[in-house]
Amino acid sequence: MKKFRILSLAMAAALCFALAAGCSGGNSGSGTATTPDPAAPETTTGGSDAAPETSAGGSDTAPTGAAFKLGGTGPLTGAASIYGLAAQHGAEIAVEEINAEGGAIQFELRYEDDVHDAEKAVNAYNTLKDWGMQISLGSVTTKPCEATSTETYSDRIFALTPSASSKAVIEGKDNQYQMCFMDPNQGSASAQYISEKKLGTKIAIIWKNDDVYSKGIYQTFTEKAKELKLDIVSETTFADGNDTDFSVQITDAKDKGADLIFLPMYYQPASLILAQASSMGYEPKFFGVDGMDGILTLEGFDTSLAEGVMLLTPFNADATDDATVSFVTKYQEKYGEVPNQFAADAYDCVYALKQALEAAGCTPDMDAAALCEKLVETVPTITFNGLTGDGAGITWDSTGAVSKSPKGMVIQNGAYVGME
Repeated sequence: MKKFRILSLAMAAALCFALAAGCSGGNSGSGTATTPDPAAPETTTGGSDAAPETSAGGSDTAPTGAAFKLGGTGPLTGAASIYGLAAQHGAEIAVEEINAEGGAIQFELRYEDDVHDAEKAVNAYNTLKDWGMQISLGSVTTKPCEATSTETYSDRIFALTPSASSKAVIEGKDNQYQMCFMDPNQGSASAQYISEKKLGTKIAIIWKNDDVYSKGIYQTFTEKAKELKLDIVSETTFADGNDTDFSVQITDAKDKGADLIFLPMYYQPASLILAQASSMGYEPKFFGVDGMDGILTLEGFDTSLAEGVMLLTPFNADATDDATVSFVTKYQEKYGEVPNQFAADAYDCVYALKQALEAAGCTPDMDAAALCEKLVETVPTITFNGLTGDGAGITWDSTGAVSKSPKGMVIQNGAYVGME
């Protein structure tokens, strides 16, 4: 049966997702996190009453010895939960596999619900710190991760986020690393791809002016487009509270003859733009970003409207290599859907940490600060081969920025297909 999936655009360095920031202590405002039962499996989910605690498998996947406590926050409930749950599930599968091997590196994984809110993310982070977290997977979305990265930097807890993509997440913080492409690279890589493939002669951009993710991609896209002499004929914006009617933005693009619209945004507003453009009889090409990952599974959305939408991504669930096939099969069996890029990035995070811990000679009895210093020294020296990227190997520099190449994808018949 053909696999349906949502992949997303991820570019040259950050395929990740940007959201809000803040801080305070205590339990998440979404509810009280539960403390893992010592006899329970290695992965648990804290958070709101709407997200009951879950485990990631039976006793065969629980740590067989001393384990590193690995924690992360993400939107496990709410409008952005497709991203948080995907990251949690991808990390769970990696932990299950590693623990089942019975090697020296074992993990106990715990996620807390931050509801895509910066203040709640810091509350959730504090819950994880009280639990004894030694290594962090940061936060899934960008604004919450900007907030929690400040905490992990101050507390000297090493963090590798699967998908938070703004420069602010890692800037000036030597122990904060990203698995996804940074927003600036995503924008410039999109412009480069559109230019090289000659996808459009007149380009319109619709972006969200109160979102650091959208703004960061927009800024570098326009800078690169100017360098490449792309003809941008329309630039329009929207914000929270004004994100349901896009007739003004679409009409502007249409009236100015745009044959391609660039959408640096998440899938919810993008789905409305696709539907409203269709109802107006306007059929330009659409080029999206990684935040559009989720559009094909959006409840009530006519997926035929996304036919031909293009984007860049670090992960292709339809790839035929053994590692991808194994991951996708396990994910489908366990969670009943095809994994997106956020799941793959989180899976890669866990395995990259395993490789770095092994290379650094770390042991679970080390405290978080000691582990942090070892990982800060080691991670920039490793080359990691995972599910994401183009197979050439993933590396990091000492700033925490990742280097990996994106893949061009297009939606065809409700699935993502690689573009040449």
